[in-house]
Amino acid sequence: MPEPPIPGDCQRREQQQGNNFFRVYRDGLNPARWRGHLDKLLARPSKVADVEHHAALPFTEIGDFMQRLRDAKGMGARALEFAILTAARSGEVRGATWAEIDLKAAVWTVPGNRMKMGREHRAPLSPTAVALLNALPRMAGTDLLFPAPRGGALSDMTLSAVVRRMKVAAVPHGFRSTFRDWVSERTNYPLDVAEMALAHAIGDRVEAAYRRGDLFE
Repeated sequence: MPEPPIPGDCQRREQQQGNNFFRVYRDGLNPARWRGHLDKLLARPSKVADVEHHAALPFTEIGDFMQRLRDAKGMGARALEFAILTAARSGEVRGATWAEIDLKAAVWTVPGNRMKMGREHRAPLSPTAVALLNALPRMAGTDLLFPAPRGGALSDMTLSAVVRRMKVAAVPHGFRSTFRDWVSERTNYPLDVAEMALAHAIGDRVEAAYRRGDLFE
């Protein structure tokens, strides 16, 4: 009676059979090869991340929320309000300085070294946003718009705490999704304009290389 095959031998035989199959039925280069083929078509593995969905407030509820937020006290509440009005990320707002603000032109220019995409971003300031800034106290010894009570920048948890105290099922970053939904559902602005307002990358690397404007005007 023949001895049963050794598991390792079975695996090697199966692999060899697979190699023989592809040598017979595949003509030309491997279409699944990475170097020189898929690396030209797909994003690098290091740049691929799972999509993270942040809890967001429905845009139909943002009006009531903003009225309540304006009644809230503290620098964290003002920073969150400014973040919502400009559709900016929390870190961009917490690190914002007066040197980045042009109140006369109503523009906030965030330098590239503070942006996620590493590119300068200009955000238009609505009359409400300008009024908010004009009402802010200027703290001695700092150029930050929203300094922490003990100095330095506010922590990310400060803005999150404001949202929790207001008892809504959202997080600070989620208000960017609220803005995006509002643009889609209530305006006729093109997708590119909304994505630029959020400081998102538009298109693939080739398109990004040729796109120089920010659709600001």
